[in-house]
Amino acid sequence: MKQTNVHKLAACAMIAAFYAAVSLSLPMLSYGVVQIRFSEALGLLAVLSPVAIPGVTLGCLLTNLAGVAMGTTLLPDVVFGTLATLIAAVMSYQLRGVRVKGLPIASSLPPILVNGLVIGLELTFFYSDGFRLGIFLINAVSVAAGQVIPCAVLGVLLVRLLERGGLQEKLFQRLS
Repeated sequence: MKQTNVHKLAACAMIAAFYAAVSLSLPMLSYGVVQIRFSEALGLLAVLSPVAIPGVTLGCLLTNLAGVAMGTTLLPDVVFGTLATLIAAVMSYQLRGVRVKGLPIASSLPPILVNGLVIGLELTFFYSDGFRLGIFLINAVSVAAGQVIPCAVLGVLLVRLLERGGLQEKLFQRLS
């Protein structure tokens, strides 16, 4: 195994572990219809390197599995929640070059919109009595609103601070 692959694996593992640690340290905020999963800010690391994508996805998977074990979420969240995070991280990476005054604002939108849509549908189908548009809209807006602080505020700030301090090169230069 090349040293670069070891570095990529280590970076993914660190991102996954940090994602899970942040989520599990705030379980009341990390699960449910009204949630602010602060670890979702790490999804914007995809702006700096595609190596962050599997790390954030694995972190979400571990967090959702822990949620099932704690009884705070259902098994479908392991599949759909993790898939939503993967899709959002890939889209954030694809939008990395779209900046507003140097900030990756466009990259913060996929986690907000994708999670709102996917988790909104999941909550509607698995936690209510069949699909009802009104309930879906409430769920989708609640989840999306909970993503704004972690993604559009903290995630953008994280990327900005890493870029401004030159740390993105130290963290990801050999990995992309």
